[in-house]
Amino acid sequence: MHVLVVKTSSMGDVLHTLPALTDAANNLPEITFDWVVEENFAQIPDWHFAVKKVIPVAIRRWRKNWFAAKVKEERRQFIQELQSTHYDAVIDAQGLIKSAFFITRKARGIKHGLDCKSVREPIASWFYDVKHHVAKELHAVERVRLLFAQSLNYPLPQNQGDYAIARHFFSQSTVEDAPYLTFLHATTRDEKHWTESSWRELIALIEPLGYKVKLPWGAPHEYERAERLAKGFKHVEVLPKLSLSEVAAILAKSSAVVSVDTGLSHLAAALDRPNITLFGKTDPKLIGGYGNNQHTIISPERSMATITPKEVYQKLLTVIKD
Repeated sequence: MHVLVVKTSSMGDVLHTLPALTDAANNLPEITFDWVVEENFAQIPDWHFAVKKVIPVAIRRWRKNWFAAKVKEERRQFIQELQSTHYDAVIDAQGLIKSAFFITRKARGIKHGLDCKSVREPIASWFYDVKHHVAKELHAVERVRLLFAQSLNYPLPQNQGDYAIARHFFSQSTVEDAPYLTFLHATTRDEKHWTESSWRELIALIEPLGYKVKLPWGAPHEYERAERLAKGFKHVEVLPKLSLSEVAAILAKSSAVVSVDTGLSHLAAALDRPNITLFGKTDPKLIGGYGNNQHTIISPERSMATITPKEVYQKLLTVIKD
């Protein structure tokens, strides 16, 4: 059986789809997947053993200059590749009008998706041949697992979902002269940031334990923040600019991770790394870290500034000990 998955973004949403592929592969051993995903996240599906081909799409970039000749040619080539294969099933796990209209409806095969009461944008369900009901009260990972089980007609496994990507990185040998922690300090929204003074106080508390601290970054302003956090600390390393796969390799070997609410936090969860995620206004019930050794600290005042470094440090001690 050859199935097309449409799940284009964001990083967390793409990662949340992986356990469904593992379920399907365990129940249907001959199954293989092609996956349409935004170009910035195209590395992720390739980490999963059941994915045969990744088809990058660039809707985020294209919509900035939709009618430019170069963009029109890229869209033509994308549709040509999309339609080059007839699939046994097409599963739209994105649930948006843009994915359903521009991608799913043009793919060749029976199209599955959420019904109008389950999907994020109800009009998207108009473009599916088979519509499935999935409760909105479930965690995002469990919603996708159930959608795949219904679409491909196998019983939903009762075990916790398995991302099945940690093995990809543990097979890559790296040498570290000391155990280390990774601090994921960067996120897109201001209210999700932890204060720089709090990060630096936590870094100072960590120093006597003998752990290195690694600080990844993606954008120039994140690099500048990392440099400020590391200033004066010999046990802190500001990492160079890394690809998503390279960041994953760092996370995979971390003794533990401390993170704000960001896509890389979901990557740490997918790699089964002990991870403490800090939440302010966001409710992690439906979209929080899913996996083994995932911990949360939620501000009772719904403000990141009220989470104290000592509180995080005490939690981190228990996570490292475990």
